[in-house]
Amino acid sequence: MANNTEAYKQQVGSAAADLVEEGMVIGLGTGTTAAFLVRALAERLRNGLHIVGAVPTSRETAQLAASLGIPLVSLETHPELDLAIDGADEIDHQLNLIKGGGGALLREKVVASAARHFVVISDSSKLVSRLGMSFALPVEVVPFALSPVRRHLEALGASVQPRMRDGRIFVTDNQNNILDCLFAGGITDPPGLQTQIRAIVGVVEHGLFLHMTQQALVAGPNGLITLP
Repeated sequence: MANNTEAYKQQVGSAAADLVEEGMVIGLGTGTTAAFLVRALAERLRNGLHIVGAVPTSRETAQLAASLGIPLVSLETHPELDLAIDGADEIDHQLNLIKGGGGALLREKVVASAARHFVVISDSSKLVSRLGMSFALPVEVVPFALSPVRRHLEALGASVQPRMRDGRIFVTDNQNNILDCLFAGGITDPPGLQTQIRAIVGVVEHGLFLHMTQQALVAGPNGLITLP
């Protein structure tokens, strides 16, 4: 199954790279699926495609893209993007997402919001009937407020754990921390939960991407499908 999953990710990465047109400014996501997109886009550039540049959503993506010869630009010089492409940790039937498994949710949401068109790519295992059934919702928090924010999230019914890496609390590219929140039975009211989380002082951003996605490319045993 793991090998199949890698093949599905490569398939959607290549299909998404084909959406990039001459002269575009694009946003490049973060994560294992997005890495296949970056490699496929680099191949298209080697074959003659020209783009103005790409805005990466993380240092990790920036390093990979630069190493493959993809020109990088910033939102300071290009505040509006033609297209942003990124992976997701969960996708529901309305194309709402949970993102942030790679720890780049803040920059990912900024880039997606700056794009005229936002496309999500994934393998079929990420399709769910309800968000949060199996994947924790990441909430990015300023370190000073970690404990009070955790208490507020627990009061909303979440089981909350600070994200760790190599035995230390994880630090995002923006020098914040992440609290991973599991809700028993999943998230029954994503818009309501979004409002409640946004109201917590100390929260920087959360991993609910609601009504932001225009299209999803999903690969699985039944081939490549486009949603909606």
